[in-house]
Amino acid sequence: MPARVFIDGEAGTTGLQIRQRLADRRDIELLSIPSKLRKDIKARAELLNSADIAILCLPDEAAKQSVALIENKTTRVIDASSAFRVDKDWAYGFAEMAKTQAAVIAAAKRVSNPGCYPQGPIALLRPLIAAGLVPAGFAASVNAISGYSGGGRKMIENYQAMGEKAPIYQPYALNFEHKHLPEMTLYSSLETEPLFQPAVGRYYQGMLSALPLQMREWEKVPSGKQLHAALADYYALIKDGFVEVAQFEPGQNQAQLDPEAVNGTNKMRLYVFANDKRAQALLVAVYDNLGKGASGSAVQNLNLMVGVDAKTSL
Repeated sequence: MPARVFIDGEAGTTGLQIRQRLADRRDIELLSIPSKLRKDIKARAELLNSADIAILCLPDEAAKQSVALIENKTTRVIDASSAFRVDKDWAYGFAEMAKTQAAVIAAAKRVSNPGCYPQGPIALLRPLIAAGLVPAGFAASVNAISGYSGGGRKMIENYQAMGEKAPIYQPYALNFEHKHLPEMTLYSSLETEPLFQPAVGRYYQGMLSALPLQMREWEKVPSGKQLHAALADYYALIKDGFVEVAQFEPGQNQAQLDPEAVNGTNKMRLYVFANDKRAQALLVAVYDNLGKGASGSAVQNLNLMVGVDAKTSL
């Protein structure tokens, strides 16, 4: 019997992409709400309580409201907002984060989909801290750029209206406060919040996160080869994962680091660059902010929860 899935917020950027990915699935029955009833609490509550799995593509407060509307013990939830990402009662929906994470998600009643920005730093730092190569207490910096689709409908409309006059590169959150910081810190295994500097580019989708490592003052300084090997070994043990580690080339000073390189996929590609003499390294993650960073992860988590191949529809 097909799993009944309701996307609450299906008209938004993430909701539309999830629906598109699921449209031809025979193992899923998509429930939909008429456009005139999208703000009708009673109509939403009825669909939320009749679904086997509800996928919430809503702002934080609206997502909290949707969860509160679920009165039964059977509806499972995947929430794409940031409302529950550090809630201990919710499974964190980054399946490649640990060897056991996919099983945790598969068994969970409540899954919080990761934020697009935190996934790259988590994928890069968590394995290295676990291996003892990067100290959990170091002063981390994260520099990241996303396509303007990451800002939601209003930003998409603004950028498209400006056309060639839109900023090529626009840093923001320059007070260094950002709602992704708690999630980024917790799941990266950092002891203190990083300095996080996000930016938007004049392109629709695609993301690149870069973490510079100044290692000269560390008690133990890993080589670039050691950093790369630890990442490669970590993700080689993740079954059916989408995280891949690019080949390490000592002395490499150039690479095609295109934030749009894996657009339209659920892949995340990790890179290590290093100068061992200077005790410096740069860790880079490239992925699609609408794929692995949003709708792709949601579909991957849905697949795990309904018990089909994690790569279905991806």
